Amino acid sequence: MSRRADRLFLIVQILRGRRCVTAAQLAERLSVSERTIYRDIQDLSLSGVPVHGEAGCGYRLLPGFELPPLMLTPLEVEATVAALCMVRTWSGEQMGQAADSTREKLLAILSAQRRLVAERSRILAPDLGQNAASRRWFDIIHTATGRQQVLEIVYCDGKERDTRREVCPLGLAFWGMHWLLVSWCELRDDYRSFRLDRCRSVSLVGRHFQERSDRSLQDFLRQQRRKWEGSQPLPDVEAED
Repeated sequence: MSRRADRLFLIVQILRGRRCVTAAQLAERLSVSERTIYRDIQDLSLSGVPVHGEAGCGYRLLPGFELPPLMLTPLEVEATVAALCMVRTWSGEQMGQAADSTREKLLAILSAQRRLVAERSRILAPDLGQNAASRRWFDIIHTATGRQQVLEIVYCDGKERDTRREVCPLGLAFWGMHWLLVSWCELRDDYRSFRLDRCRSVSLVGRHFQERSDRSLQDFLRQQRRKWEGSQPLPDVEAED
């Protein structure tokens, strides 16, 4: 696929994901001139892609337009398969099953040549049993995070001390060989991170929470970037208590 063909494909993908996009925004995103974007939009229209321009707003795709199956490069195929293998090995049962299903669908739509690339990939994530403790709690935490359900956890810190907490789960982060639950701890009234493999138990409390601008995953990550400057691991609970 030529570079220009790649650019035309990306333009359609960008237009599919937004209501309106200006030529200037497309030019900046694709590192080309606005004049090039004008020519590309014209060529897309002539080829049958229903691009509609609105003065003062930009371009948008008319409803009902669908792209043919994605044309992935060999490297994109291998990257996707590798990522799915990692999810299958390191996440919970539900996410792992979803990864398997996605891989089957991907292989089904690939050309014979691309399928061979996927099947012969040497990028592996073998399950050697070292992740059993984290997998045990992954699904309940992942589900509670999406539904904004408060969790009660019994946690064993690095000094073998047990502590019981009620936390608002904000996200899951894979850091090195460990999954961390990023949360708002109601006991400490502050952010805390808990290693899943150190959780003795995880259960639903039976109530919900609402994220706030100062109690959110985005705010936590901003604080960590400022505090650790990207060079230190996310703080574990026993490191802060």
